[in-house]
Amino acid sequence: MKFESKLVPVLREAVGIVKAVAFKRLRAGLSGKYPEQDSVYHNRLAGAVVNELFGTPNSEAVFVDFNANNCDRIQAELNAAAPALNDLRIPLTDALRVQFLCDTLEGIDTGRTLERAKDLGILMVNREVPLPRTFMNLVRRLGVAHNLLQPSALPEENDEAVGPANPN
Repeated sequence: MKFESKLVPVLREAVGIVKAVAFKRLRAGLSGKYPEQDSVYHNRLAGAVVNELFGTPNSEAVFVDFNANNCDRIQAELNAAAPALNDLRIPLTDALRVQFLCDTLEGIDTGRTLERAKDLGILMVNREVPLPRTFMNLVRRLGVAHNLLQPSALPEENDEAVGPANPN
């Protein structure tokens, strides 16, 4: 049975913003690490690392081939992701947990993704799962700060897609 909600697609879009910020950060570091490679390679490697972290591999043939041919480097970069993304641990933790909640609501078991993020030192275990509005506000600020969103691109705090603002 699939769960239907207006909130789940909005939350998934917000998770995508966090993934895009992580991608941008990793890509910038990879271009300095592998200057002999072109920007297409850096993009694919950064994308593969983010997709591995979130348990969302790209199934297009070109990316499947890239991953197969670069699995050791992808794993090495995944292992190095915690220090490279240290200042993004809070949004990454929240995005991974929100993705897990959305997946669970839709009958998908992605618990292994959280375990792997914990093992990699990215998931902050003691951090509470954010409320949807709190997560959306965090993503809004992050997206604007990284030039991925305009300040009004995501629903406002009292938007019904996120839920009514608490009057107290």
